[in-house]
Amino acid sequence: MTIDYTPRGTCARRFEIQVEEGVIQDVQVEGGCSGNLQGLSSLLKGMRVEEAIRRMEGIRCGMKPTSCPDQMAQALKEAL
Repeated sequence: MTIDYTPRGTCARRFEIQVEEGVIQDVQVEGGCSGNLQGLSSLLKGMRVEEAIRRMEGIRCGMKPTSCPDQMAQALKEAL
């Protein structure tokens, strides 16, 4: 399954997430903080969707009500 998600309230413009049998296979991000998002993408590969959501949901970026990790969690909810 491929999730194509447009995040809201973040610098990132688009997430493309590959999920197979409940496990994240690949994450591509357009825009945002390159180093942080490359690190996030690398850490998510091989992780179960439920675990990734649990770890990232609710994370804020400064005073913003959301963040790239929080938006990634929202995108992953589509895989459930």
